[in-house]
Order: sequence, then structure tokens, then C-alpha cells
Amino acid sequence: MSNGEKVVVRFTDGKVIKGFVTDFSIDSETINLNDETTSVIHQVPIVDLKAIFFVKSFKGMREHVEKKAFGIRKIAGRKVFVKFNDKESLVGIIEGDVPWDKGFSLAKLGEKAKGFFLTPVDGNCNNDKVFVVGSAIEEVTIMVV
Repeated sequence: MSNGEKVVVRFTDGKVIKGFVTDFSIDSETINLNDETTSVIHQVPIVDLKAIFFVKSFKGMREHVEKKAFGIRKIAGRKVFVKFNDKESLVGIIEGDVPWDKGFSLAKLGEKAKGFFLTPVDGNCNNDKVFVVGSAIEEVTIMVV
């Protein structure tokens, strides 16, 4: 049933769908999400999303306490703190140049980019990477550590 990468899609309205996505790129207007539970394929506009979490498991790791400190994982890139419009936040590492504008690409990949990929600080967490949707961001802070 998989035929794609495992994702947990978080919408700006709080809705969550777990499923599989194929052929996703940062300039996609929509994603085709094969629902893990119902096998229904949803065509979801990126503008409706907060983030796409590329995960190891749909069950998650409830017992794991995610580390939020930089220095845990050795990855080249910019250390950032992302604050979403709903006040939730993420910390992680991005590749690419800064500064940026909302509705942007941090890697200066062009105006079509709808967001950017963030690598979690904790390599042992359930998220392999997160696609952060630009329109769902209140602010991004570059961390100097």
C-alpha cells in the first residue's frame, strides 16, 4: 500500500492526515496524499498546510523525549527556530542562504518554492525531515550557537 514516503500532514486548521506522498517538490501547488487508513487519495493544496512531517513510523515514538538542543546532531547548515502562526514551534537545521521573505525559499530556489525542508536536531526522533510551509510561519530565527 505504501508506494511513497510516509508522512503526517498537519493542516493550518489543526487537522492531521497520515499517509503516503510521491513526487513532492518544494514548488508543488498540491500534494497527492494516499490516506494510510482509508487508501483514499486526497489532492491537498499546499496553502492549506502547516507542515509535512516525513516520518519513520505512523505510530510515533510517545516514549521518546525529543532533544531540542543544537550540537546533538552533526549536520551542516543553518540552525533555526521556526515559530508558526498558531504559536507552535520547531527547531532544526536548514540548508541554504538567508535572509528570506515570507512566501519564499530559503535556498533561493525561486519564487515558486512554497517553503523549505528542516532537519530535526534530534536524529533519534520520529521525523526524518519536515517541509515547513512558508505561509504558516510567523517568524524564523537564525540561531547562533
